[in-house]
Amino acid sequence: MREQPPAYTLTDNIQKMTAPWFLLFFVLGGWPWVLSLEKLKASPDVVQCYQGLSCRLKENDFLCLLGGIEPIKDPVLVPTKLQTEVVLQCREESNCDLCVRVTLYLTVQEPRKEDPDEGGLQEDAELTSGPWPRNESLEAEVILSFKDFLSNRCVLVEVEVSPSMVQPGQNVGYLVFDCFRAPVGDEVWIWSYTQPRYQKELNHTQQLPDCIKPELWNNVQSCWVLPWFNISAEGDAVQLVMDVSAEQNYVLFLYWNQTQGLSTRFHEVLTGPHNITVNNTDLVPCLCIQMWPNVLDAIRNSHCPFQKDPRAHKNLWNQSKLNLTFSTLWGETALSWMVKAPCPLSAEMVLCWQPVGSELCHPLPLPLPRENVIVNTLQHLPMLTLHPNICLQVWSRGKPQIQKCPPKDVLGPLRDDMLLLETWGSVENHSFCAMEISGCTPLPSLAHTRAAFLGKQLLQDLQSGQCVQLWNATGTLWACSLQKYTHHRWVLAWLAFLALAACILLLLLLNRDGMKGAVRGRRALLLYSPDHASFERLVGTLASALGQLQLSVAVDLWHRQELSALGPLAWFHAQRRQALQEGGVVILIFSPGAVALCREWLQEVGAPRPPAPTPDTFAASLSCVLPDFLEGRASGCYVVACFEELLPPECIPDLFHSVPVFSLPSQTSAFLRALVGPGKGHRDTVKAHATRMGQYLQPALEECLQLGASSSL
Repeated sequence: MREQPPAYTLTDNIQKMTAPWFLLFFVLGGWPWVLSLEKLKASPDVVQCYQGLSCRLKENDFLCLLGGIEPIKDPVLVPTKLQTEVVLQCREESNCDLCVRVTLYLTVQEPRKEDPDEGGLQEDAELTSGPWPRNESLEAEVILSFKDFLSNRCVLVEVEVSPSMVQPGQNVGYLVFDCFRAPVGDEVWIWSYTQPRYQKELNHTQQLPDCIKPELWNNVQSCWVLPWFNISAEGDAVQLVMDVSAEQNYVLFLYWNQTQGLSTRFHEVLTGPHNITVNNTDLVPCLCIQMWPNVLDAIRNSHCPFQKDPRAHKNLWNQSKLNLTFSTLWGETALSWMVKAPCPLSAEMVLCWQPVGSELCHPLPLPLPRENVIVNTLQHLPMLTLHPNICLQVWSRGKPQIQKCPPKDVLGPLRDDMLLLETWGSVENHSFCAMEISGCTPLPSLAHTRAAFLGKQLLQDLQSGQCVQLWNATGTLWACSLQKYTHHRWVLAWLAFLALAACILLLLLLNRDGMKGAVRGRRALLLYSPDHASFERLVGTLASALGQLQLSVAVDLWHRQELSALGPLAWFHAQRRQALQEGGVVILIFSPGAVALCREWLQEVGAPRPPAPTPDTFAASLSCVLPDFLEGRASGCYVVACFEELLPPECIPDLFHSVPVFSLPSQTSAFLRALVGPGKGHRDTVKAHATRMGQYLQPALEECLQLGASSSL
C-alpha cells in the first residue's frame, strides 16, 4: 500500500472553508496564451519585407549602441510601430523553442521646418537641404535589439523603398523578423531604431508563456522535468496536491502578487509529493504559486489560479481597510485616504453625505468625480473645506464595500446642514439641487420635502454668503446650515402646519362619510427587492408619502438598527404579525429583481423551495409570504403594486394576482382606496392625496428610469 504523503499547512490554525473541487487548469480560459502558437521550421534568422519595402539581413549578431539623435536634413525612413508575436521554432515535431517574432512598420519623415524668426538656423537649413530627387530610392539601416535576463542581442537590417513610394508622413511598408529565441516564462525587451538615429527609439515588453500551457508540455523538452500541482478540496480546506516523484527536490513558493512587489506567504524546499493546505485568510485573488526544480537557473512553473474565485474576492474585501489621515496646513485641515489590501482592487472612491439622524450615507451625484482606488497608496481628497457629514465609500461591482467617516474628535459631530450641488448648463445658467434621503431635490421645487419647503430661503442664504463652499471643480458643493430654521422660523411654520392639520382632522372626524378613522393608525408593511440604490430611494419616497396619509408604515429602510440586531427573517415575522393582528396590510412592491426571486423560489408544481440564508428582507420573507398565497390566505391581508414604467403588471407571477394588483402612478387613487378601506364620502380626499403622491414620486421615478437607460447602453 502506497505511503500517504506528508501534509503541510501555511499557518497552525486552519480555518475551515467549503470549497468545490478544482483542477489547476480550470482557469485556462482566462489565460492570455489560449490561442495556438504558430510552428516554424528551425532555420537561420530570416527577415522579409512587404508592400513598398525591400530588405536584407546585414548582420545578425553585433554590438549595437544607441548614440545621440541627429537632425534630419533629407527625407529618411524611421520605424513608427513595433509589434511582437510568440511562435514555436522546431527542430523536430516535439523539440521546439519559444521564439519572438518582430513586425516593424516604417514611415518616411521629412526635415523639420525651422521657425522663420530664427534667421541663422533657417539660412543653414536652406543651404544643407533641398528637394528630394523623386527618381532615387530611399535607404536606411534598421536595428532590432533584443534583451532578456541572461542575454542581449542585436540584428541589423538594410531597408530600401522604391522612389514611387517615397511619400513623406505615410507608412511605406513593414518588415518581419523571425526570430529571437527566449526562455520559457521569461520577460523580454525589444527596441528598434535607425543607424544613425533620428528619433526616440521604439520599445516593447513581451511576456512569454510558461510550461502551464499544454502546447508547451508536448513540444518544449525543458518543460518535461518541471514539478506539477493540482488544486483540490480534501475535507473542508483548499489543498495543493504536488504531483512530484519521490526522488525529486523542488522549491515551492506561494506569494501575493501585489501592485508594489511580492509578499511571500510560503517558501520551502521539498522532496517528493506533498499536500499543502491553504489557510482561508491566505486565499485571495492575487495568491500565486510557483514551483521549480531545485537546480541553478531552472525554469519555473507559476500560476495564479484564484483570480476569479468568489471566495477569494470575499476574503479580499474582508481584509481590506479604508484609513483616513488628517493634516493641518496654514490653519486648514486636509484629508488623505488609503485603501489597505493584499491585492489590487477594481474599485472607485465615492463621496457620500450622511444627514443628521440617518444611518445611511448617500453617494453624491454626478458631475462630482469618482477616483480610482490604488491600493496601499496615499491619495488626497481635494476638498476646499472638510465637513463632518461627508464620508468616503469604496464602491465595487455597483455597491459600496467599505465606508469611513471622519471621527468626531477631528471635525466634530454631524451638523444639521443641507448640502446643495450647483451645476452649470451650456448657456452658463445655474441649477441647484439639495441632497435628501429621496435623492437630489431640484431647487426651487414643488415636492413635499424639507428641502423643497426651505428652497427659497436656502438659495437666499447661498447668495448672501451664509453657506460654506466645500468643492469647486466639475460642480460646486455648498453646505447651508438649517439650525436657524429649526429653532425659529421652522418652529412657527410647524405650528401653523399643525394648527391646519388639527382643523382638517376635526372636519374629517365630524364627517361620517369621510375617512371614518379607517386610515388612522392602520399599519402597512412594505416589502420590496433592493435592486439598486435609486429603487430603494423610490420605495423610501413612497413610504414617506403613505405616512402623510396617516398610515403607520414599516419599511426596512427605516429600521436598520433593529434589522441588523434581529436579522431580516425575524424582523419580518415580527412586523407581519403586528400588522395583521391590528387589521393592517402587507404591500408587495414588485420590480424585476422581485420577480426573479419569486421565480427562483417556485418550482414547476408551485411548491416553494426550502429557505436559504439571504441578506435582504424581501428574499427572507418569501418563506412566509408564498404559503399565504398558495394556501389562499392572502386575500384581505396583501396588496400588490408595481411602478408601470419599471415593470408591466403582466410580468408579475400569476400566483400574486389573487389579490388586488395596482400599477403606479396611473392607479394611485385605487391603490390608496384599497389601503384606506371601503368608504364613500372620502373619494375626493383620496384623489387629492393621489395627485400629491404622484408629484412626490416623480423625481425619484425619473432617477430610476435614467439608471435603467444608462445601464442598457
